[in-house]
Order: sequence, then C-alpha cells, then structure tokens
Amino acid sequence: MTHHFNGHINLLPVEEQQLRLGHLRAAMATARVDAILVSDIANIYYLTGRVFSGYVYVTAEEMPVVYFVKRPSGLEGDGVVYIRKPEQIAESLELAIPASIGLELDLLPFSMASRLAKVFGRDAASIANASPVLRAVRAIKTPLQQRMMRDSAIQQDYVYRQVPKLYREGMTDIELQIEIERALRRRGCLGQFRISGDSMELYMANILVGENADSPTPYDFAMGGAGLDPSLPVGACGEIIREGNSVMVDANGNFTGYMTDMTRTFTLGEIAPLAVKAHETSIEICRAVAAAARPGAEARHLYSLAESMAAEAGLAEYFMGHRQKAGFVGHGLGIEINELPVIAPRSRDIIAPGNTFALEPKFVIPGTGAVGIENTYIVGEDATEAITTTPQQLISLS
Repeated sequence: MTHHFNGHINLLPVEEQQLRLGHLRAAMATARVDAILVSDIANIYYLTGRVFSGYVYVTAEEMPVVYFVKRPSGLEGDGVVYIRKPEQIAESLELAIPASIGLELDLLPFSMASRLAKVFGRDAASIANASPVLRAVRAIKTPLQQRMMRDSAIQQDYVYRQVPKLYREGMTDIELQIEIERALRRRGCLGQFRISGDSMELYMANILVGENADSPTPYDFAMGGAGLDPSLPVGACGEIIREGNSVMVDANGNFTGYMTDMTRTFTLGEIAPLAVKAHETSIEICRAVAAAARPGAEARHLYSLAESMAAEAGLAEYFMGHRQKAGFVGHGLGIEINELPVIAPRSRDIIAPGNTFALEPKFVIPGTGAVGIENTYIVGEDATEAITTTPQQLISLS
C-alpha cells in the first residue's frame, strides 16, 4: 500500500485521541503536574499518530492541546503553531505559566532541559519529571493499540513460518538473517526497533547460531552474539549453520508502528537432549507465567516463578544466558521495545488490564546454542493472551 502525506497534525480518530488524553490528564493530576511539554518522538506519536519535530503542550485541565512544529512543513489543524526555536513557545501564545511544568527528564539532555525550563521562567531543578507519567500511561494499551499489535503479530507469524524455506545448506547466520529480513520487509515490516534511551542497540533481527549465542554483549539482552563489527557487538557474526546447532530467530515485528516480539528456535539435525529439555522448559515457563499474569499480579513474583521453574528443572546455570545473564525475563512493548511492565527481580510494576508484554525465558546450552521461545501477550480483565502464534516447538530447518 502506498503511503501519501497527510497534512493533518492528528492522525488518530478523535475518540481515540480523547481517550489517550484522558488517561494522560488523569495521571498528570495524580502526579500533581499542571502541564507537560512533550518532545520525545515516541510520545508525540502516541499523542498524535504521527512523528514530527517539535513539541506537544498538554495541560491537566481540559484546555486545547497545542502543537509546536518545527518540521515538516505543511501540517495543519487546530492548535498548530510553527516555530523555529523553543523560545517562541511562550512568545507565540503568551502562555500562562503553569504552577508546575513537566518535561521528559529521563530522555532530554541537561542543556535542552535547562533551555526548555527557561521558556517557562524556571530553572531545571524546579521542573517535574514527566517521563514516569508518560511511561505509565503508555503501558496501558487502548483497544485500537491492541488491534495494531495483533495486526503486527499476524504478519510476523506469516514470515516466521517461511523460515525453513529460506534456509539453504551451507548458509551462515547472517545470510539467513538477510533472507528473513528481506521476507519481513516484503511483507510490510517497517524495519525499525524503536528503543527508549541509549542503552540498547539492534538492527532488524537477532539471529544466533551455536556457540555465538554465548558471546557476551554490552547490552542487557537475554541473548548475546559477537556481531559483525565492534560498532554493533550483538547478534549474527558470520557463523556457519552446522548439524547439531540451534538457530534462534528474534526478528522485527513492527508492521504498524506498534511492535510484537517473538522468538522461535530452529534446528539443523538433532540437538543435545539438554537443549531439548531446556526448550520444553521455556514453553512451560511461558504457559505458567502467562496464567499467573492476571491483573494485580506483581511483576517481580512472575520473574521469581520463571526463575524457580528453571532451577527446578536443573537449568539455572543456563537460564537467561550462560557466560553473561540478562537481568529480566520479560518486558513491556508497543511503540518501543522496552516499555512497562518490566518482569525482573526488583520490579515494582503491577500487571494491569491493557498491559502488553513480551516474555522470553531463554537458555544458552554450551555446544548447542540458544533455545527457548518468546511470545507477546495482551493482559485482559480475566486472562492473558499470547498473540504471537507460530508453533512453539523446535522447528527443523532440514
């Protein structure tokens, strides 16, 4: 489908935008923040359904939203004001200075936070941090957002089912990855892993073959990989896919602007019995944690459940890595790949209806490679549903 430029500032249905603004304003009132100035691209996309360079100004009271746009040109609609620099925000509208103003302090450089604070006659120390407010609001997906994630899951599933057909004897991990990425793009994948913060980097897919899965990386990923170059030390490294190897595929599921995350493990020939046991344990962990992930459940207790099941199976040494272990077993996702809730030992998150999260209890077995699965789940009022539906058992490439 060809995409053409739509010049309206808000691409969301009116009812959808009002729903999201209602959630945000309720959270602002709880946090005692009178107004926020949003500049992060992911948060702008959440509020408008599009990305632009500039700011969205939202008050806790139901005042009209103001969109301060730098680029692109041609955007129109109620509340659009074009500016060249942030100092024009107050100048343009003669805004009344709110009692408290929030900025995304988790994301803004100090210099920009200080500059924006001055727009409202403040110093950076007197500014509220709006990042936790926005993260909490975005953790609860509306029915429209859930549908967009389901649509991504359908397309991702289609490509994953083609993986055995993409394999050719003698392939390296990166050659298989390129074919998977090509299939994803042809299916409509946007190709982007949108990540909050600067602690994670990744291209379109993480394909791990054999011992490369045990290579430590600088990132807090469940799996590692040496990568092709020191500038991106994660994932495929040029390893040939050999008999007895596992091939873990964790590829991009962004088809709608909302991501799904799915991992499946493929094999070439027979793999070690310990690896088979670990893979089956991963499936069992996903089933048990999903059943326990009802509204009101504590995320840290879900992590403990996964960890204890791995230990009871005698697999603690290999759980969430071998030489280097990840500090979590699940993570929220949607517009970004690392949203709330976080399923980790010290997480304070409480599972709520509308949460969407990926669960990835993986294992690294020396001599074989990485095994296990990852599914994306939507939390309902009474049950948690996996929306990634590719068969979970080990899948043969031959």
